[in-house]
Amino acid sequence: MNAPARLAVLVSGRGSNLDALIRACADGTLPAGIVLVAGNRAQAPALARAAAAGIATLARDSRGHGDRAAWDAAFMADVAAARPDWIVLAGFMRRLDATAVAPWVGRMINIHPSLLPKYPGLDTHTRALAAGDTEHGASVHFVTAELDAGPVLAQVRMPLHAGDSADAVAARLLPLEHRLLVASVQALLQGRVRWHAGRLLHADGRPLQAPLQLIGAALH
Repeated sequence: MNAPARLAVLVSGRGSNLDALIRACADGTLPAGIVLVAGNRAQAPALARAAAAGIATLARDSRGHGDRAAWDAAFMADVAAARPDWIVLAGFMRRLDATAVAPWVGRMINIHPSLLPKYPGLDTHTRALAAGDTEHGASVHFVTAELDAGPVLAQVRMPLHAGDSADAVAARLLPLEHRLLVASVQALLQGRVRWHAGRLLHADGRPLQAPLQLIGAALH
């Protein structure tokens, strides 16, 4: 039997996606263990959630540090010291320097609250509503040097309704994000999708022509 995969999770905020990963590791949905939760905001509630679950944490506040590249290099060196197999960005609100990302390309994923390539960056719900979109969702993509531009592994979609506010959209989307992130990590650990030379491939070597879609609790 293969040893459980080692996950490091990067956080900046509340940690609801982290909670979903913790539960999935505990109940066996994910054949993995979270070896480190690292945050760039020392007071992030996600770090307290991780500590309460008995998971090692790293708090390194990024605010007020002028040399971004040096901070990113030191932060990622500390993450690497935990020897993760995969790094999962779960509400990590910082764009990492390309040099710090480079060793992890193909082993680092992020969950983003839009149907990429639509709306990289911030305020995605507001932007989708302002554009008059009738559909919105979330994406799990591989992290590269470009902001929210790495290959998209999987997405979940939901309708937007007349009168929706950004807060209402966020509340409706969040539980779907949780399921999407867990299903995406599961697909990677099971080898259903893999990274090769900047592309995503199915297990049989066929290129992934479009992101997998979450329907119910499964990716299709």
